[in-house]
Amino acid sequence: MLKKSKKAAVVVLVVLFGLGLMLAGCTPAAEPEGTPGEALESPGEAGESTGKETIKIGYVMWACAEASTHIAQAVVMDYLGYDAEAIALEVGGMYSGIADGDLDFQTTAWLPVTHKEYMDTFGDQVVDYGILYEEARIGLVVPSYVDINSIEELNEHADKFGGRITGIDGGAGIMMATEKAIDEYGLELELLESSDMAMTAALADAISEEEWIVVTGWTPHWKFARYDLKFLEDPKKIYGDVETINIIARQGLDEDAPEVARFLENFYLEPEQLGAVIGAIADGEEPLEAARQWIADNEDIVEGWLQ
Repeated sequence: MLKKSKKAAVVVLVVLFGLGLMLAGCTPAAEPEGTPGEALESPGEAGESTGKETIKIGYVMWACAEASTHIAQAVVMDYLGYDAEAIALEVGGMYSGIADGDLDFQTTAWLPVTHKEYMDTFGDQVVDYGILYEEARIGLVVPSYVDINSIEELNEHADKFGGRITGIDGGAGIMMATEKAIDEYGLELELLESSDMAMTAALADAISEEEWIVVTGWTPHWKFARYDLKFLEDPKKIYGDVETINIIARQGLDEDAPEVARFLENFYLEPEQLGAVIGAIADGEEPLEAARQWIADNEDIVEGWLQ
């Protein structure tokens, strides 16, 4: 953690470099183009190593995970002085990577239901650093103009939905829950694998034509701010109740990078805080730049995480 005197010096340096660098934090180079998860510039001068081990953060390409991951990455780089990589993975690979020690942490653990299978498998090999976000929820989502309110009503209108539920990446906890829902409710709809981006694109297209569509959905997600949507009631509780999003880290992180571990213990986001970064990314900002801009506007919150 930067002490106040050191942080002040960094601010002076940023001012000297101009407004563009202030928006980008302490890194002169903007986030490079390329595959999500590529190594990013280290803090300090371009190309200059910090001399510390690189912190590797796993995440799934979901809107909420992308936002919280890059907030954490920016703090680890710009305040704690580590190199940091944000590495996009499938859910299973993210958990196994942390259990094996190949990844340092993730901010994407939906508990206790959505990622139960992964925690049953890897829970004794990882460390739970506590809640990042409360009031998380998963389920089947439709536009509000769709005049049904329960999963039990889907079969009556299967044709209107094109006989399908638009999902995200295979292996995601919400996809497993939806496969179970199809069985438990005897649904006559096919679950289609896609991605968060493809799912929201299909949702947008359907809404523009006021067509019926049902998708796998969750909050926090920017689509609930942009569109008038509703969760279908789930009488069998296949999707569980309201969940939390927790931070999961590898064993030994507190010994190898105690400043990072202390930050993770305090890292917590309110809905409007996470939503602001999710929205900025959805509007086209580079994820790391969106995170850094939010941090620049909320330094008092960040300082609280670093106590």
